[in-house]
Parts: sequence; structure tokens; C-alpha cells
Amino acid sequence: MRTYLVVIDETPEAVLALRFATRRAANSGGAIEVLALVPKPEFVAWGGVQATMEQEALEHAEELVAAALETVAEETRENLHPAIRVREGNPADEIRATLRENPNIAALVLGAAAQGHPGPLVAHFAGTESGTLPCPVMIVPGGLSDAALDRLC
Repeated sequence: MRTYLVVIDETPEAVLALRFATRRAANSGGAIEVLALVPKPEFVAWGGVQATMEQEALEHAEELVAAALETVAEETRENLHPAIRVREGNPADEIRATLRENPNIAALVLGAAAQGHPGPLVAHFAGTESGTLPCPVMIVPGGLSDAALDRLC
């Protein structure tokens, strides 16, 4: 089954990428895999403080996942149930690991910022990494209107 891997965060372009991937999956009989990344916290000398920081990062990722599930439900009336992954570590490394672990991923879907720098993941995976991935990278422009998104899907 064609699976679209979408990396989510709190940015509007990530939500747009998720909307695009959800519509594409619904229209093609595919699936969605949502990846929320939790940065590995810097080492803190006090264990209790570090545990609190890690718990807060995990709770934030869970909030992102909950919002992503709402977006998927809004975008499709079909029973599209995305696979959810929350991974901790370097974002690029965790995306590559996810791609290796799931050979059904047909595309990595990333959202580019509407203005300015496209974002670190887009810059990374559309640059020197693009030729080494096992699937295409789909970059959804952050400035797309709803009508333009509808035309694409």
C-alpha cells in the first residue's frame, strides 16, 4: 500500500503537508504515517530536571499527534487511520530510520515555509540528501491556498 510519511510540528506548513498527504492517500487508496519528532534533550546534571524536560517534550509531541488526527479526520470522510510514530533524536536521522523500517513509504511529504527559509528538514532532504533516499520527497509550498491544494489532490 502506498504510504505517505508526514513529519509534523506546530508550524502551518506542517499542517498543510499533512492535509495534502491525507487527501492524496484518500484519493489513491493509500495510507498516512505521521511522525512527531522529539528532540533529544541536552544533558542536565539533575536527573529530576532532565526527566521533567523529557516528559514535557513527549507531552508536546502527543499534542501534535492529537492535532494531526483531527486534521486527518477533517480532510477525509473515509476511515483513514494514520500510523503514528513519536521518535526521539536527531530529526534527519530519525526520518531516515523510519524510511528504512517501512518499505511501504512511497513519499516523504514535507511542508516548506511560505516565506523565507523553507525550514531545516526541507533544506536538508531537498539538498544533498535527496539522491540518497529510498523514495521521492514531496515539498508542499506553505503559501498554497485551499483551492490550490484541492486542485493538486
